[in-house]
Order: sequence, then structure tokens, then C-alpha cells
Amino acid sequence: MYKLYSMQRSGNSYKVRLALALLDAPYRAIEIDILRGESRTPDFLAMNPSGQVPLLEVAEGRYLAESNAILWYVAIGTSLAPESRIERAEALQWMFFEQHALEPNIGAAYFWLSLVKGGRDLQTHALEDWMERGYAALQVMENHLKTHDYFAAGQLTVADIALYGYTHLADRCDFDLATFPAIRAWLRRVEQIPGFVSMDWRPDAAVEDPASAAAEA
Repeated sequence: MYKLYSMQRSGNSYKVRLALALLDAPYRAIEIDILRGESRTPDFLAMNPSGQVPLLEVAEGRYLAESNAILWYVAIGTSLAPESRIERAEALQWMFFEQHALEPNIGAAYFWLSLVKGGRDLQTHALEDWMERGYAALQVMENHLKTHDYFAAGQLTVADIALYGYTHLADRCDFDLATFPAIRAWLRRVEQIPGFVSMDWRPDAAVEDPASAAAEA
């Protein structure tokens, strides 16, 4: 069984939890609150020197970081990973887009405006840039979704999961999706997929205390 170190309110962590839920893959969740420094402890840094979540233990002592890399790992051999060479490349294309155009802007805005107390005042200088670049990324997605139901292979794939993670949080950090009807329709489509779980959902096997999880390892 996988062991997933994640933060409930993290969009990157949620992407992995959503994929595992859609695949009905068993895993054990360990909550890591990065706002309280739990990803910077010596024990955690020994597992992931970057000090970030999500982190997936795929075998005893073998760890995989970076949310989109984890998505590919768990999806290979399932319907979430396209089979043809070009469709896999197209899925990766959108996953790269998510990490360089969407997550650094909408993800950053969500973190500072929704999670960090007083974050808006701390990041006033950056917010305008996040909004401009975030809206530009949303427009690229909107243009694609005007003629496609999903981002690759004509069906739900890891590309959709990667993009859903922070797009569905956009309205929590000042972004207005009113002028993006295709995105709103796509969000609803994803949410209607059998096995879908919301960000707030917790697996039955959730472990809240990282210290006790480490002691059992």
C-alpha cells in the first residue's frame, strides 16, 4: 500500500489524492502541514530534500516527489494515462503547462490569499502579476476547451487532474471564472466522473500525526 505525505489544503497534494481515488487505489495518508514547518523537519527532509508535499512512498524507503511525476507513476497502465505516443505527449504538454503557467500564478495566489494569515498584505506587490498571468493561462485553457471535452486523448487523463487541482480553487483567490464558460463546464464534467472526491475528502486510513506514522515505519 502506498504511503502518501500530503497537505489537505494543498492543490498539488489534492491532485494525487484525486487520482488515487479515481483509480480506487488503497493508500495511507499522512497529513503534513507545511505552514507549521512539518515538511522541514530532519525526518521529512531525509525522505524529500526539497521539503515539499506531496511525497509518495512507493516501496519501503523509496520515495517519489513532484505531484505530476506521482500522477504519471500511479496512472501508468490505467485509463488515466493515454496509450498512444502522441496522446501521452499531449497529456505531458498540458501537465508542463500547468506547472509553468497555472500553478505559479493561481497556485501562488491561492496559497497567499487563502492559506496564509495576512498573506494579501505580504504579497501586494506580486498579486497583480499573478492575476495577469493566471488569467492568461485560463484563457489558453478556455480556448482549448471550446472544442474539446478534455485536455488529451478525448477522455479524462492525468492532464485533467493536474489542471483541475488549482483551477477549481481559482474563485477562492480573486479569479472570476464568469467569462470562462468552457472551463466551468469542464470542471463540472470532471466532478461527475465516478470516484471523484473533493479536496476536503479524507481517506478512511488517514493518519493525522506524522510523528506517529514515522514511529510505525
